[in-house]
Parts: sequence; structure tokens; C-alpha cells
Amino acid sequence: MVVQATELSRWYGIVMGLNNISFIIPNGLTGLVGPNGAGKSTLIKIITGQIQPSSGVLEVFGERPWNNPVLLRQIGYCPEDDAMPDDLSPLPWLESLGLISGLPRDEVSDRCVSLLRRVKLGEAHWSKRIGEYSKGMRQRVKLAQALLHDPRLLVLDEPMNGLDPMGRQDMQEILKELARDGASILISSHILPELEALCPNILILNWGRVLASGSQAELRSQLQGGQERYYLRCDDPARMARVLFADGLLNGFQLDEEQPGGLSLRLREPEAFHDRLPSLLEEHQLTLHELRSQDRSLQNIFDRITTQ
Repeated sequence: MVVQATELSRWYGIVMGLNNISFIIPNGLTGLVGPNGAGKSTLIKIITGQIQPSSGVLEVFGERPWNNPVLLRQIGYCPEDDAMPDDLSPLPWLESLGLISGLPRDEVSDRCVSLLRRVKLGEAHWSKRIGEYSKGMRQRVKLAQALLHDPRLLVLDEPMNGLDPMGRQDMQEILKELARDGASILISSHILPELEALCPNILILNWGRVLASGSQAELRSQLQGGQERYYLRCDDPARMARVLFADGLLNGFQLDEEQPGGLSLRLREPEAFHDRLPSLLEEHQLTLHELRSQDRSLQNIFDRITTQ
């Protein structure tokens, strides 16, 4: 267990930022998801010791972050907004931060060089001022500063912003490598397909409350009714629906009036459906053209959970 919250609340005057939430963030990669105003920024600020809760408890590695410098040395933070000096190149800035954080003077330069290489900032750019950098290059420097003191927990707020497709792929590879090396990483991002590919665990917030948390498979099981929705196209959707319903595989179905041959299904047991479908197609001589889940992607999970 990396982070644990118990009946955690935070108010801003009469405005509720977090409303009596409880959850656990395990080791590894966890995605923090929610619309604007969901409470993500408030939660990140509490985890990183910038603000304290109004009530309840949040612990990181079993300790409370507020006014706890020993614990905070184990947390690396990459904020969404920039706070870097535009008139410095990255190495002098990182070296100064390294010295402030307690790195030995004879090791700090090598450490900073190693980190710039790890975040894949090309050496041709090291002599340039940070103010001349693109958004994607600045993201790499921010990640390097978060890694300076070799933290056990890395908290990243929108780390993919400003990165081109190759840069996003690089960032994913870097974060996966850090996780393999033992770091726990909390990523807040609105780019759900990339969180889906990167994070085994997901925490969904809305209106200051936890709507769901766990693995993506666990989130699907938390959807209303425990049903899973599928969409298929075939030559005879009405007969397909009758066959599947008679076999006890469906809770419901709806013919697609706009797409010829389209059929939406609400499955009782997805595993049983997949096991039985091939033999039913052969037995009843039905032709299937398309089959896809409407609930498997993180975007679909998020849409359904936040609109329940």
C-alpha cells in the first residue's frame, strides 16, 4: 500500500474539494481520472504535503505528508504548470535543485546528466535556455527534477501535455521502466487511452467523491447491474438476438435502426458468451461481421461510471 485515505475531506470555505472519501493506492502505476472540478488537484496537493485535510486521514507509506519533510523526501512531484527559470539551461538548474535536496556536491552533476539522458532530452538542447524549449521538452525537464532525489512515489500531473506522439511513447516507456525499477507512480491525466495502456490501476473522482477504484476489470464489475455491453453486426440481427436470448446469454438487446445488421447486447456472463458464441454461429448458420465491447475501454468505463 502506497497511499491510503480514510474519510478524507477538504473544504475551501463553503466549497467542498473532497467529500469524505476512502481509498487505497497500491504499488505500481495508478491513473487518477476525473473531469474538471472532480477533486484531483486537491488530492494531489494533500498527497504532496502542500495542504492538509480538513478532516479524515491520508497517509503515504504509513505517514501523514503535512509538515513531514522526511516523508516528502520520498515523494517526487511533476506539476501541470511550469515553474522553471526561463533564463537557465537545464543542467545548472537541476544541479542547484540537487544540492538543495542534499545530493553530494561531487555526485550532483553526474546525477543530472544521467537523468536528462533517462528522460531522453537530446544533448544538443542542453546548452539552450529552458525558455527556448517547446512544451514537450519542458515536460522532460520537469520529470527529471522530480526524479532527482530518487523518490519512492512519483506524482505526475498531466505529464503527457505538449508531447508529440513519439514523445508520448517515450514518456510511457520511461514510466514503465521506473515502475519496473520499484517506483510507485500516480498519474493524473485527461488522455484516457494512454492511461488505459499504462496504468493497471485506476482511481475515478467526480464532485469530490470516489466513484470507483481498482483494476480496469474490477471497474467494469462495478458498473450498474454488473452487465457488459457488446455491439455486433450480422446478416440477420433479429434471429441472432433470438438465438442468444434463448441460450440464456442476454439480459437484453436492441436492434440498431441506423446501421443495417447492427445489434446492441447486454450480456449476463461475458465469459459464457464468448465460450458459446462459436458453436451457436455454426449450429444456426449465422454470419458475424463485427463484434466489439462497448465497455472495455477506459473511456467507456469512465463515461458510464460518471453518468450513473
